Amino acid sequence: MAKDGTARGGPRIGQGRPKKPLAEKVMEGKAIGELVLPDPVELEAVDVPPVKEYMQAAQKNGNDLCAAEVFTNTYKWLAQRGCEKYVNTQLIEQYAMAVSRWIQCEEAISEYGFLAKHPTTQAAIASPYVAMSREYMKQVTSVWYQINQVVREHCSVEYGDSSPQDDLMERLLQARGSR
Repeated sequence: MAKDGTARGGPRIGQGRPKKPLAEKVMEGKAIGELVLPDPVELEAVDVPPVKEYMQAAQKNGNDLCAAEVFTNTYKWLAQRGCEKYVNTQLIEQYAMAVSRWIQCEEAISEYGFLAKHPTTQAAIASPYVAMSREYMKQVTSVWYQINQVVREHCSVEYGDSSPQDDLMERLLQARGSR
């Protein structure tokens, strides 16, 4: 308690030792006191939910948007680990769109370069695609950490193989090669 009567300071949420993944707790036999969420309601048996139209929309530059492919791959990766019920589909869509927009920015940087002309002075300035790419990559990383945290907490088997996040550079190179 601070002198002015407010409850500032003290322990903060998320500070301290990181939580162990559920798989490690199960292997060590220490998952006994864990809060076990009830199984979600069984839904219609569909391999992958239908991909939304905006994730398949034609792009202005004529290239395909790879969001549908990223969405499908990520959903299948979650389903292999039995965690697709715990991750909100909107979060997967958000991840897929951020990845595809990041790839678009990287393609634009490759096509137009790192410099651009200022609209009024015509002087050289940094390309706006560089800043946009950096922001999309931050968003991709942030959303992936949210998805990965759910997998860590709910996956009771080891999941150390490749993940959709590991395929980002490969996806970028494939997109560049298809032009």
